[in-house]
Amino acid sequence: MKNLFEPCQVGAMALANRVVMAPLTRNRAPGGLANARMAVYYGQRAHPQQGAGLIVSEATAISPQALGYADVPGIWSAAHVEAWKQVTAAVHAQGGKIVMQLWHVGRISHTSLQTGGQAPVGPSAIAAKSKTVLLVDGQATFVDTSTPRALDLDELPGIVQDYRVAAKNAIAAGFDGIEVHAANGYLIDQFLRAGSNHRSDAYGGSIENRTRFLAEVIQAVCTEIGGDRTGIRISPVTPANDAQDEQPQALFEQVVRLLAPLNLAYVHVIEGSTGGPRDHQQGDTAFDYAALHRTYTQAGGHAAWMVNNGYDRALAEQSLATGADLVAFGKPFIANPDLTARLRANSALNTPDRKTFYGGGDAGYTDYPTLNA
Repeated sequence: MKNLFEPCQVGAMALANRVVMAPLTRNRAPGGLANARMAVYYGQRAHPQQGAGLIVSEATAISPQALGYADVPGIWSAAHVEAWKQVTAAVHAQGGKIVMQLWHVGRISHTSLQTGGQAPVGPSAIAAKSKTVLLVDGQATFVDTSTPRALDLDELPGIVQDYRVAAKNAIAAGFDGIEVHAANGYLIDQFLRAGSNHRSDAYGGSIENRTRFLAEVIQAVCTEIGGDRTGIRISPVTPANDAQDEQPQALFEQVVRLLAPLNLAYVHVIEGSTGGPRDHQQGDTAFDYAALHRTYTQAGGHAAWMVNNGYDRALAEQSLATGADLVAFGKPFIANPDLTARLRANSALNTPDRKTFYGGGDAGYTDYPTLNA
């Protein structure tokens, strides 16, 4: 029987426990650079007995085009690499492990965040029924996303290269690995879904074609840094950022078949609606997550299986008993830097202050109390 609090090996990473801090966008990186405040925040959550066995960083833009929210960090330049080193050093000083989540938002952006006020990009020129976050007079403000332009076929290899370079930069910045963000209606997910991908070339139409871009990205990253330092995040049925597909079971079973031969560190699966109902579904039938995992293992995949969305200790233990290897917690880690210690002791959790989720300073970021404070 797996125990939530026991050490485990995940790819190249030896983890102190099976508790994972999920990626959480906090909009506290002015100029796109990681900073000392972020180092404190991640360091607080990295203690092997009190915090996460593995931290997944906030989503980090792989290029200027990849930006879609105000004051989020990047990883495409030498300056980004140097800035992130203080964060990875703080995590490692506590004995923790951290991977960087690599992000291209695609159409979930705004012209004011794009170079020269250009339109964002996507697989097709279809606006998302969604919003993004701008900072107006220092306050987080939600605005409608801008209508994208469709990417030309000859632009795609350059974006794949951006992912490869970003992965290389993340390792240079001291990260233990990376997570490819292929979930929640961002660029890779936009290519996967029939609702946002109306292309008629080799990257659209059939499920085989719609999974092609993901396959090229993950292969490029694994070639650069090794599959054992690479994870991926998927969200089969979430409606986040207007992600829509009527055949999610067939689509994502094909996704995991593509992932199986790559010797990944982990596969991170958001169950249900991201941050919402776990029983959310798309199409006519409920999504079968056990069948998804089974398809992956039958195809030869042996990466750690990470589950996410609405977990508490009891549900985490149940999931570990039925096949999961890691359990990711999101919002609970915002207000509980010592979440693992609280779960182990069955202690009450601090309640996060939603007003401080996006943007701001120390309040609601580094000032939550711990059990031994």
